Amino acid sequence: MKYAGLVLAVASTAFGQSLIEVLGGRPELSQLTGLLNSSGLAGDLSSLTNNTLLAPNNAAIGAFLNSSTGAAVATDSALVQAILQYHVLQGNYSTVNATAFIPTLLVPPQYTNVTTGQVVQANATGSNVTFFSGLSSNSSVVNASIPFSGGTIHIINRFLTVPQNISTTGVALNLTSAVGAIGQLNLTQAVDYTPDLTVFLPNNAAFQRIGGNLANLTVEQLAGIFAYHIVNGTVLYSTDIQNGTSVETTGGNVTLTLQGSNVFVNNARVIRPNVLVANGVVHVIDRVLNPANTTATPNASTTEEAFPGATSASNEPFTSGVPTPTSAVPTTSAAGGSSSSSGGAWRPIETGAIGMVALFGGAAVVMNI
Repeated sequence: MKYAGLVLAVASTAFGQSLIEVLGGRPELSQLTGLLNSSGLAGDLSSLTNNTLLAPNNAAIGAFLNSSTGAAVATDSALVQAILQYHVLQGNYSTVNATAFIPTLLVPPQYTNVTTGQVVQANATGSNVTFFSGLSSNSSVVNASIPFSGGTIHIINRFLTVPQNISTTGVALNLTSAVGAIGQLNLTQAVDYTPDLTVFLPNNAAFQRIGGNLANLTVEQLAGIFAYHIVNGTVLYSTDIQNGTSVETTGGNVTLTLQGSNVFVNNARVIRPNVLVANGVVHVIDRVLNPANTTATPNASTTEEAFPGATSASNEPFTSGVPTPTSAVPTTSAAGGSSSSSGGAWRPIETGAIGMVALFGGAAVVMNI
């Protein structure tokens, strides 16, 4: 899976009108202008250069403020400011012609644990440009490339969703077996708040296919398997993947393979790439990885597991006590996001990252089951 570059057009000369002047001349952006003024961001953004504003139109802001989520955050000025910062891209992207992951001005540690700033995914299909945000929400550009003195404005039809922690995102995507396993291992805090993670999360069916053996594992054995799904210190988006790349996880190396439009992690196929989370990115896979079988290879035409002799379970493992998903976020997508949801729990994340050594106690036991 290869992606062409993103066209980055940096204005060589400043356009005459400031951001607020341009917004003031656009009736469809009057509510955004009011939010920027009331949050205190208007002056700050007007003084910036080389930035791109993804500007929700009045309909998008009205839909957000009329939702239960919007009503809950409307009185929190710091959170409103953070949400608006997430709509400002670092760089003047006047044209988007491919897939890219662009850092935003959302950098405060209480809202993101991505070192370079939380990103949005830009996706171009022909003349249509879509930005994907947290919980795989999408926002389409309805009016593009409006210049102002500090950069470019793209008007979008839906508020961006600030990425949430892995547990919240996992429940929303019905990855409840993975979320339950994390909880049983007492790793929720570490997984949710350690900065700069890439996590390969198996879907529920993947756990169920080997569920007959999972009940016999010790906590140490299960922790060793889960460690093999986490890349610590690197946020690896699909655009970073090259065929045959070996990636070091906290439980050993995995091999990333490209076969046509499919991406594999060892023998597990990525069925939903690039789910943005507060501390990095999640790629949903259709198999549980086995740290004792690092040579497992992809085969799109077989259901062979990385665990020889594993048997299935009648129910989805580890889901007892895990909240039932309440949103209709799809669990598969070739494009990296297709949901039109703009919901989600918009809230600060906890600070004080927990190291990955503490996460696994410095030891990960791996074995066949």
